Amino acid sequence: MRNPIAFAARWLWVELKNEVFVLPSRSLVLAWVATILLLPVIYPDPYILRVAVLTCLFAVFAASWDLLAGYAGQVNFGHALFFGAGAYGSAMLSQKLGLSPWLTIWLGAAIATLFGAVTGYLCLRLRGSYLSLATLAFPLIVIGLLFAFPDASGGELGISGLRSLATSRTANYYIAAIAMLILVFGMWKIADSKFGIVLHAIRDDEVAVRASGINTTHYKLAAFAIAAFCAGMAGALLAHFIRIADPSTLATALSFQVVIWGIFGGAATIYGPVAAVFILYPLTEWLGSFKAFGELRLLIFAVIVLLVLLFMPRGLSPWVRDKIETECPRCKQRNGVWRSVCRLCGAGLGVAARANGASARQ
Repeated sequence: MRNPIAFAARWLWVELKNEVFVLPSRSLVLAWVATILLLPVIYPDPYILRVAVLTCLFAVFAASWDLLAGYAGQVNFGHALFFGAGAYGSAMLSQKLGLSPWLTIWLGAAIATLFGAVTGYLCLRLRGSYLSLATLAFPLIVIGLLFAFPDASGGELGISGLRSLATSRTANYYIAAIAMLILVFGMWKIADSKFGIVLHAIRDDEVAVRASGINTTHYKLAAFAIAAFCAGMAGALLAHFIRIADPSTLATALSFQVVIWGIFGGAATIYGPVAAVFILYPLTEWLGSFKAFGELRLLIFAVIVLLVLLFMPRGLSPWVRDKIETECPRCKQRNGVWRSVCRLCGAGLGVAARANGASARQ
């Protein structure tokens, strides 16, 4: 009888050898996942774990914005609405009704999904910059309502004293990390599916998509709802990690911050905004630990973002991927930059072929 453990190990090795190690980008993702899972073992410092938890949750937030704006083309300047709706929804249900936070984080994400559907329904009549400016108004309206009913919302102080999902910092870290991996890879699979292809087409030419008989409104509403659910889940998890839900989760600055992460990392990639958060958020926290950089932290952050936008207009992640991989001119599959022939179809990957692939991407 075949040993199931040996069989699983052999299957895993074959999958890694044939599907992951053949491309540098996939190898980097595997190394990133391994680092995420082993961080408490490698470096169990409480401050590092706290920063890592916040980074994981903001990465989900950034990826959800990219699914809506990068793939569907619905650029949202008020994406913090969904983040804050998840945080406040879970906080109110947990604090006022005494429900378990394990239940309220799902209910908070459901409330954020409802907000996403309503926002999409009201704003999808608009196009371009008009839609972006309309979405900006919604978190401001919600903040006004929170201030108008301080007995229920806590007003400017928010709702504090929330229960944590776990008692130890390491357990809280793994909850955030595993939730981040599931949500991010889930959004990436959605973006890589037929649904994602339709969103791409809507972004590029909605009139042509509608002419082909596809109901674009349904697809855009679904994109709003999915993005809102993921952002709301991140907000709910954050509220129970820091044990408070306050108006900062709805702040306009947070909405523009996620736009910066999305453009910096590379829009319409999912992994690009995630990489941007994992680079920029810990960097700003690290710079803030130095007194000399205390006043210059935002300036340094702005200079880094500006340099990336000037020299890498498609974003950091696509630029790095183009440096370590090349696209086959025949089958359009990715290959390591060191290969001279395609790993699938055997077509040549010489200098001319790479130049043609680069010009096609531009």
